[in-house]
Amino acid sequence: MENQENKQKNHNVFYVGLLSFFGGISQDIFSPILPIYLTTILGFTKTFVGTAEGIVAASATLFAVVAGYFSDKFKKQKPIVFAGYLLSMISRPLLALFTSGAAVLGLRLTDGIGKGIKDPPKDVLVAGSAEKEVRGKSFGIARMLDTLGSVAGPLILVALLYFLQGSAMLYHYILLFSAIPLLITLFVLVTKIREVYPTKTENIIVEMEGSGKLPRSFFIFLFIAVIFAIGNSSDAFLILRAKGIGLTLIEIPAVIALFNFIYALAAVPMGSLSDKIGRVPTVLIGWTTYALVYVGFGLAIHPTAIWFLYALYGIYYAANFGVVKALLADMVGIEHRGRAFGIYGTVIGLATFPASLFAGLLWDRIGPHAPFYFGAVMAGIATILLLSFSRKLKTA
Repeated sequence: MENQENKQKNHNVFYVGLLSFFGGISQDIFSPILPIYLTTILGFTKTFVGTAEGIVAASATLFAVVAGYFSDKFKKQKPIVFAGYLLSMISRPLLALFTSGAAVLGLRLTDGIGKGIKDPPKDVLVAGSAEKEVRGKSFGIARMLDTLGSVAGPLILVALLYFLQGSAMLYHYILLFSAIPLLITLFVLVTKIREVYPTKTENIIVEMEGSGKLPRSFFIFLFIAVIFAIGNSSDAFLILRAKGIGLTLIEIPAVIALFNFIYALAAVPMGSLSDKIGRVPTVLIGWTTYALVYVGFGLAIHPTAIWFLYALYGIYYAANFGVVKALLADMVGIEHRGRAFGIYGTVIGLATFPASLFAGLLWDRIGPHAPFYFGAVMAGIATILLLSFSRKLKTA
């Protein structure tokens, strides 16, 4: 009976990852061309792009805490995840039909809300489907599938760009096409995902945890993560930097596919590494890699360097995102994981908004290298702080 239950939980991790796989395809079909569409076709400034992407991140995080709260309160994740993907499925293709600044910002806001709604309950599903000893690996599996979707997405985009080249409606067709993978995501969610409930052993742990207040270690890590996030602007600026250095429109999704391929390859090994050496040392590896990548983007003058830097950027993603989620799940009691994931997402997203806005201002007023040097400095400060407080972040 126990083996059957463990098998069902493992299947849940896979199918949650499959949600992210098709969601990633949709995201990476349109996101590589969106900043180019906004600046080249619609004529918006880099500051507008930074504002739009900051709104996506901020709205995602503002609604993440709400989704996390309701996930914990009602012990239901699937309806919340469904609503999130549905909002993204509606808002992305509509970018092809509305061209005013207000409409674009409104649609990006809607997409951000969808992202914020779906992410915390998805993380709760993964955390509840994995024992602590393999939690890093489980989050790694989910991230790997998510990222494989982000490998397939840019490759599909390359094919669309090739077959639609010369069309006056090129960008519009791509934006409309981005809704199709999300239809598949909703089907998988409804038919394959199972809600996860605490076992008897886990219920005993919940009772022992008392008031359920979030631990001090959670807030220490959150503060340090905010320092890092202030320099972590939208990846749209990486795309614009790559284009400025000389990558063609077709090469940009190809290099993003390389980044996601490296990310997918490294996600499970990095998650497993965190199970062995600890979450914090693995995050330190990721943040150090990030700082090096951003210095590289600031210094880069040849397109070849962009391919190498994007590949290295995949290592940062693998050592950070899934591992951080596993770290938070280790820190926080079972009954309050949704709230913790939501608070973390909200705070980091709020920090990302000024980060993207400031990056756009640095680019427009100083130069394209400025936001990357700033990001590297903030990552260095956060890495030093994380190393200094690492003992206080150990989990039981």
